[in-house]
Amino acid sequence: MSSSPHRLRLGPLPRNESIKLTVSLPSELKTCLDDYAAAHSRVHGEAVDAATLIPHMLQSFMARDRGFKALRSRKAPKPAAPVAVVP
Repeated sequence: MSSSPHRLRLGPLPRNESIKLTVSLPSELKTCLDDYAAAHSRVHGEAVDAATLIPHMLQSFMARDRGFKALRSRKAPKPAAPVAVVP
């Protein structure tokens, strides 16, 4: 890990199973993602590209979105009540 005084919201990356998804981005956003990846590489001392960071950034974003969490918890299926068996 680098001793850089700069901190990034996204910390070191965990290793996870992945599913491939293709998206189109505005060129300005891609440039920003590349810049972020370069900064992340410097701060954490491990080379990483924008494509590797995107899933972690999305996961971090959704984990902090209270409105999304509330909607998702209301949508979650309720456990079924136990069925009484009558002999």
